[in-house]
Amino acid sequence: MKREIELVLDIKADLGEGVFWDYKKRFLYWVDIEKGELHIYNPGTRENKTYDIGERIGTVVPASKGKLILALENSIAEYNTEKKELKKLIAFEEDIPENRANDGKCDPSGRFWVGSLSMDNKAGNANLYRIGKDLKLHKMLSGVSVSNGLVWSLDKKKMYYIDTPTREIVSFDYDNKSGDIANKRTVIKIPELMGYPDGMTIDEKGMLWIALFGGWGVSRWDPLNRKLLEYIKLPVQNVTSCTFGGDNLNELYITTASFLLKENEIKNQPHAGGLFRLKTNICGLPCFEFISK
Repeated sequence: MKREIELVLDIKADLGEGVFWDYKKRFLYWVDIEKGELHIYNPGTRENKTYDIGERIGTVVPASKGKLILALENSIAEYNTEKKELKKLIAFEEDIPENRANDGKCDPSGRFWVGSLSMDNKAGNANLYRIGKDLKLHKMLSGVSVSNGLVWSLDKKKMYYIDTPTREIVSFDYDNKSGDIANKRTVIKIPELMGYPDGMTIDEKGMLWIALFGGWGVSRWDPLNRKLLEYIKLPVQNVTSCTFGGDNLNELYITTASFLLKENEIKNQPHAGGLFRLKTNICGLPCFEFISK
């Protein structure tokens, strides 16, 4: 079936990322990592508010009590959009200055999982952490290169994860009560011609939707049968993250990037860095928020 891609915001983000639908407020949160900007888009009014945080932001998630949690370069922080106040909660890899926080999401029990990447492109220099109500970092994986997409299966028994340079989506057994993971195995290998897997979300049927950096689109996969079900092409090369939103959770919002493109590539991709939307006949699931004390 033909998919219609809509350009929602022609904002030319350097590195649009971390897209998250707040189903309670009907807002879309996303970030421009390189510009250090938090964005809040209201589809009802078509207004996009921009907040200058002053440093790189890997991702954003809502928290209980109306707060927002940001993964910054070397800290996890709380942000008040009304007062425009930033409160740093915990340090994040301050002992590894070449690293910064990257993508992250909350698990079904409201714990925040966030990974890092090496800005020096050092393979295996990054990690994946879990943060609970105690606001302590629990290292869950080491030897990571570019920590990216995270989702949990519908039965809350598996966690899917992407370390981008591997081109693999791996699965772990997941204990929702403790937050522990075990038994890593590869379930999907992205073909080289499809680029690199970046951000990821899951639909109501348990299928994975994966943004393809350098791959000009978004792909839908069956992780159990390891089959590609669909590929949706976008007019931009570097597709970074995706999530389901809208009143019925049947609108896939997609972020993209313009950085790393050469001058002639930008000319041929005038909407690179834009925020896109794809209306589907498939629904997603509400995203989990961070449950704080």
